[in-house]
Amino acid sequence: MIAAAAVRRTALALNCNHIENGEVKPYRLIIFAVTASVFLCGQFAKAQSDWVDDYKKAQEEAKTNNKFILLNFTGSDWCGWCIKFDKEVFSQPQFKDYAHNNLVLVELDFPRRKPQSPDLQKQNRQLAMQYEVFGFPTIVVLNSSGQKLWQYDGYFSGGPEAFIAQLQKLRKG
Repeated sequence: MIAAAAVRRTALALNCNHIENGEVKPYRLIIFAVTASVFLCGQFAKAQSDWVDDYKKAQEEAKTNNKFILLNFTGSDWCGWCIKFDKEVFSQPQFKDYAHNNLVLVELDFPRRKPQSPDLQKQNRQLAMQYEVFGFPTIVVLNSSGQKLWQYDGYFSGGPEAFIAQLQKLRKG
């Protein structure tokens, strides 16, 4: 009995080893690679997301760093044109690079399914009234002092290049 138990333990121990004939077992390597990829992609996405939802903090950052404020009034979980704009412009690497160096990005969302705090809902409604937003998407660009420089209602076609070109015109005055 004792000898049989020892043989079973040895067999289990051998099956649990990460190394077989001097090599890592393929399925363990795959599991490790997938886990590492998910973790790193999640961290990268967080690092690349420059969007904030606190308007007052955005104002402070814009003043400190002499950047424009881009207000994105959106219905992120139901507005087809908003989703298209995000996919074709805001999510593109060239826009992210430009924005990181030149803009404070503020998402003012009016979702139908995503939960929001009452304070955030109140802030977003007040800003929508202040800037006379009647549809989505609406983009408002402010200078670091909070003065409105440009407003665009609807989908902006032409991709990130055209959108960045418009923003650069504002910088030049």
